[in-house]
Amino acid sequence: MTATTSSTQPADSIAWIRLSSSYLPLATPISDAKVLTGRQKPMTEVAILFAEIRTANGHEGLGFSYSKRAGGPGQFAHAAEIAPALIGEDPSDIARLWDKLCWAGASVGRSGLSTQAIGAFDVALWDLKARRAGLSLAKLLGAHRDAVRCYNTSGGFLHTPLDQLKVNAAASVERGIGGIKLKVGQPDGALDIKRVAAVREHLGDAVPIMVDANQQWDRPTAQRMCRTFESFNLVWLEEPLDAYDHEGHAALATQFDTPIATGEMLTSAAEHWDLIRHRAADYLMPDAPRVGGITPFLKVAALAEHAGLMLAPHFAMELHVHLAAAYPREPWVEHFDWLEPLFNERLQIRNGRIQVPTAPGLGLSLSEQARAWTRQQAEFGQQP
Repeated sequence: MTATTSSTQPADSIAWIRLSSSYLPLATPISDAKVLTGRQKPMTEVAILFAEIRTANGHEGLGFSYSKRAGGPGQFAHAAEIAPALIGEDPSDIARLWDKLCWAGASVGRSGLSTQAIGAFDVALWDLKARRAGLSLAKLLGAHRDAVRCYNTSGGFLHTPLDQLKVNAAASVERGIGGIKLKVGQPDGALDIKRVAAVREHLGDAVPIMVDANQQWDRPTAQRMCRTFESFNLVWLEEPLDAYDHEGHAALATQFDTPIATGEMLTSAAEHWDLIRHRAADYLMPDAPRVGGITPFLKVAALAEHAGLMLAPHFAMELHVHLAAAYPREPWVEHFDWLEPLFNERLQIRNGRIQVPTAPGLGLSLSEQARAWTRQQAEFGQQP
């Protein structure tokens, strides 16, 4: 037998990072119940934090996080502080790098803005790993399906007049979107009931409808409204109470047939575990950028699966379609077309479902418009 020798390639390393803070303008100021109750101003733009990563061997990844109404400059500043910690590291060690970035900024906490800044790097590293493997992110994670049920939210905000609300809902169904979500939680609950009843009558009983109170009810009001909405055969009733009132949500989930959905405002896997152990949701709604990226999202998904919960990730459909495709139980993805101008690619919708992209990674590339909306930028390391 002839002995042979082989050489191994050195491990790849992160050589260069570019951070960009872009501001996506919204055509119409957006109002939900938090605006009508005076807690927030109408939303006019979304701050997007992009992370572009390139390795010494030429592999690339794109990730993003976001903030609404406030927090964009803070996310960018925190990301810029911790970004140098990634230079020279092996991009395959994603979990270890998440911990490294988290501890680099741990004095300001391990949730909230600090982990949302980490999210952009984490998504980029997963995108890079999937691209390098020649697989979509869904396939890399282990897909259960090649299309995911989707529902539309952007046509159902409270600033939309009732007649236009019905037009928007019908147009979404005609486009092939699988469900319609309506915002509720106005100071006058009778107006909420009128709007939901009108859309249900307009669409018929077969179209899935969800409603979202955006945390604006107290416990007595939530009980009364949940009881009233039982007759509308809703897919779920979302955030009837404050996001951290797990006991209150659990009581509603136990008492009523309409499933309770919550979780989008939580910003760590630990916060989601607290919600899950209270049995405070039937549908869990984690947001990967908000919890710190794909790495903590997968922990949340594993906990949700173990608890027998259904999944409906919040916002960022361009990312969440991949993560939902990898969840064992049939999930929903929230359809928002707001982020479409940021990317050159478009998701395809057929028969109530978003088709999971088959291109490597997320299947996304930044548009020239995203570059044009950039207000801050920073680079680290050297271009290979």
